[in-house]
Amino acid sequence: MNRNSLTTAVVAGIAGVAGFAGLANAVDLNPDGLGQVLLYPYFTVNKSADTQFSVVNTSDVGKAVKVRFLEGYNSREVLDFNLYLSAHDVWTASIGAISSDDTSGAQLKWSDKSCIDFLDKNPYPFLPYGYDGTLVSQGQPADSGPQDITRTREGYFEIIAMGDIVPGSDLEAAITHVPQQGVPDGGVPGGATGAAGNCPGIGAMAGSGTQLVAPTGGLFGGAAVINVGEGTFYSYNAEAIDGFTEIPLYTNPSSLLPTLQAANTPSVATNGVARSYIFTNGGALLTADYADGRDAVSAVLMADSIYNEYYVDANFGASSDWVITFPTKRFYVDKQLYPTNPTAPFETAFDGGKSNVLIAPSIYDREEGTPVLSSCPSPIGPDCILTNPNLPYEVNVVSFTTAGGASSSAVFGSKLYKSIPAYGNDGWAKFDLYASTHQLPGGTTPAGADIALNGLPVLGFYATNVINVNAQPGKLANYSGVFRHKAHRSCTGADPACS
Repeated sequence: MNRNSLTTAVVAGIAGVAGFAGLANAVDLNPDGLGQVLLYPYFTVNKSADTQFSVVNTSDVGKAVKVRFLEGYNSREVLDFNLYLSAHDVWTASIGAISSDDTSGAQLKWSDKSCIDFLDKNPYPFLPYGYDGTLVSQGQPADSGPQDITRTREGYFEIIAMGDIVPGSDLEAAITHVPQQGVPDGGVPGGATGAAGNCPGIGAMAGSGTQLVAPTGGLFGGAAVINVGEGTFYSYNAEAIDGFTEIPLYTNPSSLLPTLQAANTPSVATNGVARSYIFTNGGALLTADYADGRDAVSAVLMADSIYNEYYVDANFGASSDWVITFPTKRFYVDKQLYPTNPTAPFETAFDGGKSNVLIAPSIYDREEGTPVLSSCPSPIGPDCILTNPNLPYEVNVVSFTTAGGASSSAVFGSKLYKSIPAYGNDGWAKFDLYASTHQLPGGTTPAGADIALNGLPVLGFYATNVINVNAQPGKLANYSGVFRHKAHRSCTGADPACS
């Protein structure tokens, strides 16, 4: 999060120099937004909102990608499928509630004609089978979180490139859109029994082993939480991980693979399966190899602290939520799926519907004032992060407030909710994710030195809404904005980047 395009350009310019050979083949968080993997930190259908999103293929070749939606408690899957993007293609869709009440689940709806394998109806509901025990025979036992369908109403999602489509292949012809019609050669435009983009036979072509090669980068995406009734629009860019894999990762639509554990760069990793490039504070480049792909991805997302602002002026109807997402946490805390858990950098297994992560919050107003950190709005409850400084979920929504006792967050109506008392109307806050406890071990420099990254793997943003009741006589105006979290990165070990 603290890298910039200038640093990237400098490093790219010295690629090929001793110590930087093969730089483009290592796992890195691309600050310019293009990559093999896209992470979308939040979706919600609460408060009658929809989450609309897109993925764009900027390259000259087609791509097969895995699209996976995960609920916010424990990152159990609620829907996945294979999507085929032709060269220069864009795919768009929307996540909405099945019904207007808050007891229904979420569903995916789209009108785009890009090929999908396989969703046989449109809209397609998010399903509870990944967490309620329905699929225990397929390796997905129930967990300790809520078991009802409302758990699908908020979470996050990921898109992972599985392979580039061989130019001139039957698969390329099948998924390439017919000019003017916008329908793939092998596709159907939709109907009573088929969803738009349903392309018969493409799975067999992709699974043949001859029509897909290792994926390159070039994907970007974005999303927006839209509430028509409130007139709000919270948009953000997907985070892009590049250099994720050097081999094809194709799996059938019913497979839970590939995941973020699949990172592999064997051509450059000398001390494991995947190499990561991380820029620590001050722009120092840290090169670290990992024996486990999950750690290579976590490494590029690590932050010892995150920072952002808040605004809660009641005179302007202003409210602020922070979305804090840990997109690899499940690989370290879900003991049902991974029996050796919990493992660092996280500290507790998912149990009783949560996996608490200790943090240390600080808050300041615009004039450097700071409160006594034991204070919380009345009534004081376990949701106040100053009383209980833990983030319990994979997706956490921290709401800045001047009153206690709320059952959901102010901006998004999130149930994955913690509160923090605002100090004054506006200011900024720091969440210390290191807290002298959290470290990702297991990194090894090319010289063989052990490296530990401080903090936690995190993504997210600050969302704010302001209501102007005096925009014009008799008119109401809402102003909404989203601001990506800022971060500090550090490490411990015998490398100049850790000094």
